[in-house]
Amino acid sequence: MKIIHYPDESSPVYWKQAVIALGNFDGLHRGHSKLVESVCRRSKELSVPGVVLVFDPHPSRIVRPDQAPPVLMTKDQKVDFLAKVGIDGVAVVRFTKELSLWNPERFVREVLVEWLGVSEVWVGANFLFGRERTGNFSLLKSLGNRYGFRVDKVDPVRYKEFVVSSTRIRKLLSDGHVDEAGALLGHHYFIDGHVVVGSKRGQSQGFPTANLRTDNEIMIPNGVYATVAKLDKTMHAAVANVGVRPTFETNGQRVVEVHLLDYDSDLYGRHVRLSFVKRLRDEETFPDTEALQRQIAADCKQARELFGRISL
Repeated sequence: MKIIHYPDESSPVYWKQAVIALGNFDGLHRGHSKLVESVCRRSKELSVPGVVLVFDPHPSRIVRPDQAPPVLMTKDQKVDFLAKVGIDGVAVVRFTKELSLWNPERFVREVLVEWLGVSEVWVGANFLFGRERTGNFSLLKSLGNRYGFRVDKVDPVRYKEFVVSSTRIRKLLSDGHVDEAGALLGHHYFIDGHVVVGSKRGQSQGFPTANLRTDNEIMIPNGVYATVAKLDKTMHAAVANVGVRPTFETNGQRVVEVHLLDYDSDLYGRHVRLSFVKRLRDEETFPDTEALQRQIAADCKQARELFGRISL
């Protein structure tokens, strides 16, 4: 899959007349998936590339940094996901203070028309763009008529009684409802990390843990979670603790520790994708190591029972 960056790189000639999806695509939830599927379908019908345009960093980091929410995915994770669903390319627009001041027509003319040469643009129903978010679907469609490209949209996707949105997913995650957030995402909330050397207390207690160093912004509360750890292409049932280890630390840093069930090989330096399936309990302070060991054993038992009912 081809990845290009604005304004540093030119658009490939074979991208001319591409069908593109335009948006932030944070988390690539069910609504985003519907939009991407529409672009893939149209690109096949027209025999042209299907491209997703994303902004990096997230525009809120530039426009209102003091109110910017945490992001659900890193740029690399977003690109990886898009590659797997059949998108031909990703156009990454570097979002700057200057670009935030462009009016909608300038963005359309310089990015969509002159840089990409699009034939169709697809957006979500509530997509806004341009200075102070003054551009909407109606204006984009009018500009498309002027510059010679088609504009279409997908309606909001609902899950049960909820409209699926990144904002709602963030709220669910911040409350610890990782299972409900996963239902709106269409996949488990996950983080990527590399295993680094930790305190090795878990190994001495009979439950060896891998400490993950991650670039993801962890928005879930401290606690113990049933998780799935992906090593290479293999899935492993696991239990993870997110927190500060209050039984041993008084001013500990927040860490992610994961114990893989029925796995005893060395993990140092390995890349792990950790998906959060269900919250099991709050992080607790225990009176002694024995009490902690009993609780970890109970956590593992609960996770085994859960994974006995659902597929990894």
